[in-house]
Amino acid sequence: MSELIQDLNRYPSTRLIEVAKALSGDVRLRILEALGEKPMSVSQLAEALGVAQPTVSVNVQILENVDLITSTLGANREKICTVTCRSIQLDLPVKLGEGLLRTEELRMPIGMYAHCSVQPTCGIVTRDCVQLGSVDDPRAFYLPERVDASLLWFSGAGYVEYYFANPMPPGVTIDELRFSAELCSEAAGFRMDWPSDISLFINDQLVGTWTSPGDLGDRKGKLTPDKWKSGTEYGMLTEWRISREGSRVNGATSSDVTVNTLALQYNKPIRIRLEVSEDAVNRRGLNLFGADFGDHRQDLLLSFIRYAEA
Repeated sequence: MSELIQDLNRYPSTRLIEVAKALSGDVRLRILEALGEKPMSVSQLAEALGVAQPTVSVNVQILENVDLITSTLGANREKICTVTCRSIQLDLPVKLGEGLLRTEELRMPIGMYAHCSVQPTCGIVTRDCVQLGSVDDPRAFYLPERVDASLLWFSGAGYVEYYFANPMPPGVTIDELRFSAELCSEAAGFRMDWPSDISLFINDQLVGTWTSPGDLGDRKGKLTPDKWKSGTEYGMLTEWRISREGSRVNGATSSDVTVNTLALQYNKPIRIRLEVSEDAVNRRGLNLFGADFGDHRQDLLLSFIRYAEA
């Protein structure tokens, strides 16, 4: 047996959820069984378990993420996997919020908005580039198929608003809230020099405004399907951060709104609105990208952050 294998791995309560999830899969438990006697390569594991190699690779990565497996490169640059311990100890939480991850993330498909206000040019398409409804018809934004949207857009002023659940239990506070999305302006076709002021509102409070430089279509988006031929190709990943001191957009100070002034409540949804306001200086709409369009493989991402305790 490898001398690197420890008798015991101890996990604090803050890692309880991720370790429990890693151990909840049958394939992952079988991988640990197979590695109990000796290190094995990914291909050897696939053969021993009768499972496709890509499936083994994905599950090995999950076990590596929680330090139950370590890996090295073999002579043929193949991944050689070894278990790290013989047993584990999970520390149970003893006070409110102690068992929560320091960062809780919620992901929202861009088509799952609760309210919207749009005007032509506007549209909404799926990952397969299927246009919902008619081109430039705002009624398409109310079709049930909108939940499959991978790209949506509107010109001029307007908004899309989403309801996020608050994952924090009663009495647990957060230190920072982060929201990110891939965005750009909206023009007919595309226009690189076409600024639009895109604002984020949380519970009707203006967190900050980011000015998109244009409707970006000078190259193919890294994830945009080849059959998409309608101009706009990618956006810019934009992040708003709300802390106890104030708010920032892409690192620049944007407002005095703090996590405290947002008045988050565990039993009420968090209303997040992406808006180009009627009184914006640059009122040129927006494109909002899902995980299968643009440059970044993500939908809307809302993160709840608790700083490490002193």
